[in-house]
Amino acid sequence: MVISVPRLVIAAPSSGSGKTTVATGLMAAFASRGLAVSPHKVGPDYIDPGYHALATGRVGRNLDAYLCGTELIAPLFAHGARGCDLAVVEGVMGLYDGAAGEGELASTAQVAKLLRAPVVLVVDASSQSRSVAALVHGFASWDPEVRVSGVILNKVGSSRHEEMLREALDESGVPVLGCLRRAAQVDTPARHLGLVPVAERRSDAVDAVGAMAEQVRRGCDLDALYALARGAGELSGAAWDAAAAVVSSPPPPLPVPSLGAAAPRPPHRPERPRPQTPDGLRVVAVAGGAAFTFSYAEHAELLTAAGAEVVTFDPLRDEQLPDGTHGLVIGGGFPEVYAPELSANEPLRKAVAELAFGGAPVAAECAGLLYLSGELDGQPMCGVLDVSARMSERLTLGYRDAVAVSDSALAVAGTRMRGHEFHRTVVEPGAGAAPAWGVRAPERRVEGFVQQGVHASYLHTHWASQPGVARRFVERCRTS
Repeated sequence: MVISVPRLVIAAPSSGSGKTTVATGLMAAFASRGLAVSPHKVGPDYIDPGYHALATGRVGRNLDAYLCGTELIAPLFAHGARGCDLAVVEGVMGLYDGAAGEGELASTAQVAKLLRAPVVLVVDASSQSRSVAALVHGFASWDPEVRVSGVILNKVGSSRHEEMLREALDESGVPVLGCLRRAAQVDTPARHLGLVPVAERRSDAVDAVGAMAEQVRRGCDLDALYALARGAGELSGAAWDAAAAVVSSPPPPLPVPSLGAAAPRPPHRPERPRPQTPDGLRVVAVAGGAAFTFSYAEHAELLTAAGAEVVTFDPLRDEQLPDGTHGLVIGGGFPEVYAPELSANEPLRKAVAELAFGGAPVAAECAGLLYLSGELDGQPMCGVLDVSARMSERLTLGYRDAVAVSDSALAVAGTRMRGHEFHRTVVEPGAGAAPAWGVRAPERRVEGFVQQGVHASYLHTHWASQPGVARRFVERCRTS
């Protein structure tokens, strides 16, 4: 199979240069021309893909060479871009920044090379003039395999400033494909973990994306950018497919239901029968809404391919789990922002606890871990785990190389997976009697909790790297 989707990688010398504004604006501007635009984000970030989805009407997808492995970058890209006229890939951090201590691994540069895609460098020009040529020359010449094929100048102050920048870049050999003036209306609000997700400000986010598109239309040469995208090299190989991935994954040996430190089931939480859905499907409820916005699209696709009916619910609004729920997935998000509202929804907290204490499989990552705790910043949560969670001034951020310590509904002990931590909260204690993961770096430690069917941890993982996780989880749904 030959992959020939026109594509661009939008990169920058550093974070804060305007990649998200330019990438999202390009996606929306090209989509408004009637093109089917496939949006992608390098790295583990969940928030930017929400804005990409708003700009294109398609699911925003991540391309993370650390979490998934370099061999999956092209197949995952082809899966997301299938049937599209153009793909726009937003980079992460600076062009050559990747996983700490791992060379180019997981950098925008590496992903651009794996995709054989031209790179457009977004430069914050607000405090420079002729020096911009030296900066662009350095980035364009650092790695000859990275095709830095154009520059978009951002935060340009005036017509005279633009003229000086263009004159300087004439000597660099890298063409200027856009020039954007400072514009407050395209700014998006941020807080302790970055931009505020689309789900929390949808109306304002729609306006912001519209402003980004208009700014890009006025300031960028869209025809030249599309012509550049069409010059991307062909890729060979098959697109990633969830059904094929699940079928080819190893058979999932099931854990003993009582394995781990089983919490006592309170007498006022009797087990309810969980009816089987038609055709042998099992309902897997996936938390969504404003408090739980972090999820990779491939997770739901893998669960579906493994035989689950995936149903989304909102813990801020829904007082019961979806009918027939046999398993529960609670991903990342911002429960700390919504702790009072989550706590006030007592019927759902009790329903979650009842499901978990009944032995059903529950996969909780980061925000899900906080929601299953006894309390979060003094607000009662579900009480599934005997831990207390609170906000902290310390940011925990970085990739993790992990190994499963305990058999669980997700993996057998000894399974290796790579993950990512990103939070400003702490739970005490940090690990249970049966920990979820052993982490190798930056320090050796165990973390997380395996308790009956519950697997709860701070680590965000990408199941495409281990599709057997989804298969094992659905098998546990059938036997619990």
